Amino acid sequence: MKSSMKLSLITLTLTSLLSACGGESSSQAAQSTSNAPKNIIMVVADGMGPSYPAAFRNYNDDPSTPLIEQTIFDKTLVGSSSTYPASGFETTKDEQGNVISVAESLSNSYVTDSAASATALATGVKTYNGAIGVDVDKQPLATVLEWAKSTNKKTGIAVTSQIVHATPASYIAKNESRRNYDAIANDYFDLKIEGKFKADVMLGGGTKYFLREDRNLKDEFVASGYQYIDSLSQLNTLEANKPVLGLFADVSMPVALDSSDKTHLTSMTKAAVKQLENENGFFLLVEASQVDWGGHSNDIAYSMAEMVDLAATMNFLYEYVQNNPDTLVVLTADHNTGGFSIGHDGIYKWQPEYLKHLKASPRNIAEQLANNKITIAEVSNLIGFNLNDTEIQQLADISLVTNNSDDVKVLSKNYYKAVTNIIDNRTRSGWTSSGHTGVDVPVYAFGQGYSEFSGFQDNTDIAKKLFKLMGK
Repeated sequence: MKSSMKLSLITLTLTSLLSACGGESSSQAAQSTSNAPKNIIMVVADGMGPSYPAAFRNYNDDPSTPLIEQTIFDKTLVGSSSTYPASGFETTKDEQGNVISVAESLSNSYVTDSAASATALATGVKTYNGAIGVDVDKQPLATVLEWAKSTNKKTGIAVTSQIVHATPASYIAKNESRRNYDAIANDYFDLKIEGKFKADVMLGGGTKYFLREDRNLKDEFVASGYQYIDSLSQLNTLEANKPVLGLFADVSMPVALDSSDKTHLTSMTKAAVKQLENENGFFLLVEASQVDWGGHSNDIAYSMAEMVDLAATMNFLYEYVQNNPDTLVVLTADHNTGGFSIGHDGIYKWQPEYLKHLKASPRNIAEQLANNKITIAEVSNLIGFNLNDTEIQQLADISLVTNNSDDVKVLSKNYYKAVTNIIDNRTRSGWTSSGHTGVDVPVYAFGQGYSEFSGFQDNTDIAKKLFKLMGK
């Protein structure tokens, strides 16, 4: 998709896909849906299988009361979703459309990656693992964000990963591989809907993909009328009714535990909503990107801090809907990560109190230990509880078992594993995988049209229902 010919073909294909809704115009079709919400906010909690919101309920519990208090997730749960990717075979074609190879698809496994699942959530079409906004034949698909833009809604994304990561990219870009970050960033500028940029608001990480030696996309956006910010503190200085590109980290945003703003997703979501509000309505994609990364690392402290930020975001959105009842909010996960369990080793106990007083993330603590910036005795202060003699010895032994004690990366990795093991043992947290699992994920919804998402559904159904509510 590097050539101008391919770019033109994609633009033409998208235009035809978006216009294929029968004889009605886009605006007429949107008005024909009686319970059509004016605003749609799609929230994806990456990697958040059913055990994470359950754990958050326990984490959030007031121990002085006899019952465990409900959370925003409990109040808004409406159903569940399957997440499997496309199965079968993947074909590779030349530019003339001739099949040049056929290989068994890596996605023939019942277990999805974020790209395939996000594409399903965005387009209503199953695809192979790694695909960004394209089908199994690598042909571009129309997304709900693009459809919203075609009906004159404002659109935006607010994420804690880099904004070209799998989930946000699947709503905007078209690429055969999620790893082609530079090409995906190019799509954000180059691929338009009826001459308009697809996203009016883009907030998250990813500076390195927009400020490159071969292309300065930041300046191109600014020259096209976008305001640019690179600090969360600037969210309160945005000029109204003007598109914005906000990149707050070289790659991903810092983990919530290490951020100066522990609820930075909430801050970005508030700013995005304010910026997008208009008489025609808006579509906003919000992603709690790093619940997943904590799961991959088997780091419950990491994931639970991201869940705290997600809950704050959802509480804000719930209040927003009370004041703006023509708004729909849908939250789901793209898949489950880590096989996290509340309790392990046959011990009927989970102790989230050990997660509540961390002053730094386990990875940050490990890096400081590896770089001799803190002593083992100082770890207790950062981890939020006093280490016992066994735990202190576990950390003290790390440099002894490392083949090369001068290898900071190896030391940091080993310290990180030791710190997360200490936290797992204290909390009684269990894990079955460092990757994704194929379990169904919860679906939450509230606001105008929320009942559409009740009961069991496939992830493709969520996009189909959003298209329907927007009149397609």
